[in-house]
Formats: sequence, structure tokens, C-alpha cells
Amino acid sequence: MIHRGIASFGLDYGQCPPWLFERMVKLGREMVYVLIAEYGPDEFIKRIADPAWFQSLGTVLAFDWNASGLTTILTAALKEAIRGHEREYGIAICGGKGKTSRKTPDEILSWGDRMMISAPLANNLVYNSKMSAKVDSALVQDGFDLYHHAFFFSRNGAWAVVQQGMNKEKRSARRYHWYSKNINDLVAEPHSGISSPVMINRVLDLTAAKSDKTREISTELVQNGYAPLMKDITLLRKYSSRLSQMAKIRIGSDGRTSQQLTLLNLESREFKYHPVLHEDFSKSKYLEKILAKVADRKPGSYESLVSIEGVGAKTMRALALVGEVIYGAAPSYEDPARYSFAHGGKDATPYPVDRKTYDETIVMLANAVRKTHLPAVDKQKAIARLG
Repeated sequence: MIHRGIASFGLDYGQCPPWLFERMVKLGREMVYVLIAEYGPDEFIKRIADPAWFQSLGTVLAFDWNASGLTTILTAALKEAIRGHEREYGIAICGGKGKTSRKTPDEILSWGDRMMISAPLANNLVYNSKMSAKVDSALVQDGFDLYHHAFFFSRNGAWAVVQQGMNKEKRSARRYHWYSKNINDLVAEPHSGISSPVMINRVLDLTAAKSDKTREISTELVQNGYAPLMKDITLLRKYSSRLSQMAKIRIGSDGRTSQQLTLLNLESREFKYHPVLHEDFSKSKYLEKILAKVADRKPGSYESLVSIEGVGAKTMRALALVGEVIYGAAPSYEDPARYSFAHGGKDATPYPVDRKTYDETIVMLANAVRKTHLPAVDKQKAIARLG
């Protein structure tokens, strides 16, 4: 079983025909009812967080298996399918595509109240929803812009996130899955699932274990105050166009930076590309404003730093590059994607088929189809699609 990663799909610009969406809602309602009756609401949330299972469910409900629209249409169909049955099933689905995603916090609080979830737990669910979106937009800098965010949760507090980003240049979409029970740290390798057949070069992944030191130094930089931080930013600006050479300078006498300093060596034999070489470090009043804000707050952890309103990809990238170029803490530049599909390939590429997981997925969904109250013909078609 793969525990973390990303799924990628080709962009789908078409629309789901009304007749197909209606069928997906109808079958989806039956499937959700049977699955929750059989396994319980928490297990349903866990399965939604598994990209392989999510993908398979979309296929059973008759949507294109490898199109980006599967994510948005399946989420919308499931949301419509359980409408009016949320309290009965013990689950809620919030958010969706585009503007609908912005309603997620209000929807979480509304359903939390109706399901009699305590206010602290409901507020924590809202926080997790916001942080998952912030992490995948600010810390996983892979060139995919988020346009879909869905938050699934149970009455017991289990939650899953399914969100998707778009890369117009590569004409592809990437889906990110989160599952509450698998997460020890929201900013350190929090994803669950599979990865992309399309590997992206030069991804700044600040959630990777390899970026531990970067996260630590970024937090220290803002805790030390605005003046010392801006000295480092100014230094980075000054030398960003000359970092293909070794440079030695003396700066300040404040104790922290009064020693001889060696900047990062970016010789062509080591790097064909590095973000600092192409970063625009010209004076940015907005960046300085955000850095002043976070330095004033002095967040106690990297997660607290990321959670501050206004902190985005450029802020975190600037701090990461200061940590790397000046203090030698290199972050991960590897795409967190690892595998092409959930169960591997028949030719053992990129790894052998995980038959156990494959069979479990098929058996669970096939059994659920058989237990629905659909006509026999519809059941046969659904099982055939799963096969």
C-alpha cells in the first residue's frame, strides 16, 4: 500500500452530461449507503483519502478513469448523493470546485452544528481544511495551481481532503489526498495516496523529510526579528545574480553573522537550474510587509508560520532560499510524486503490482455494487467498469 503521493491526470475541458451526472448521483447514493452500512463512516472517510480507491469509485460511477474531471464531478456527485442524509450517514462533504471551495469553512461549521460536533472540534476541522490548502499551494511548489478543494469528515472527527491543481503549460491536473489518521505533522509529509506518471523537475518540496533543516531555519529566521531577517534578504537580493560563483563576504558585527560567510556554490556541474538564479529579488514592499508581520508575530513553529494570513509561496520560498544559500540548509527539490498508478504496472514499472491492495479495492467496491438496489443490468455494467 502506498502511503503518500500525488495523482496526475490530463486536463478535461468538457462538461459532464446531465444524464451521466444524474446516473452518478443515483449510483453514488446507493454505494455510499451500502459502504457506510457495511464499514462505518470513518472507514468511508479513510477510503476517500486513498487515491486508488477514489479513482476506482469514480470509474464505477461511470466517469472517465484518467480525466481531471473525475475529481470534480465525483465530488459533486457524492455531495449531491448524500444531500439530506448527512446526519443519517454520519458524514459531510464540504467545498468543491472554484468559488464553491471558498465556502468550505462555513459548510464545515454548519454541518458540525447539525451533527452536534463540539465547537472546538468543528473549528479544528476548519483549521485543517485551510492548512491543507495552504500547504499544497505554498509548501509544495510544483507548478500546479489549486482550483478544487473538498473536505470530507465524519461525526467522529475523522477527515479527508481531496484537492486538485492545474498546470496549464503541461495540460495536466494533479490531485492531492490527505487523511487525518495518517498525519503526525501538517507540514511534514502529510499526504496519503499515490503519485503521478508525470514527474516534474525542480519541485521545491518544503514538506519533505529532507527539508527538515529548512523548516527549522525558516522558523528561526522570523523568530530573530525583522532587522536581522532583512539583512539576510538584502544579502540574497544582492548576490542572487552572482550565485554561480563562490563568494566570500563579511557582514555585520551582531554576533550571528559577523563571521566569514561562504555562499552556496551553484556550479553548472552541480545544478542545471536553481530557483534562486531566476528569482526576482528586487525590492518587494509586499514581501517586506509580510516578513515584518511574521517577524512581529514570532511564530513558535513552522506550522504556525505557514498558517499566518498572507504567507504564501513566495514568502516561504524566500525563507527557504535564505536558509539554503546563506546557512547551507538545502531543501528537497524532488517531486514528491513516486509512482505512476496505485497498484504498479504489469511489467513491474515503476514497481510490481500490489496484488493484495488491488484485489481488496475490487472486492470491496464490487460487493458494494452487488448490495445496492439497482437493476441487475446497471450492477453488471458497474462491475464491468471496475474490472
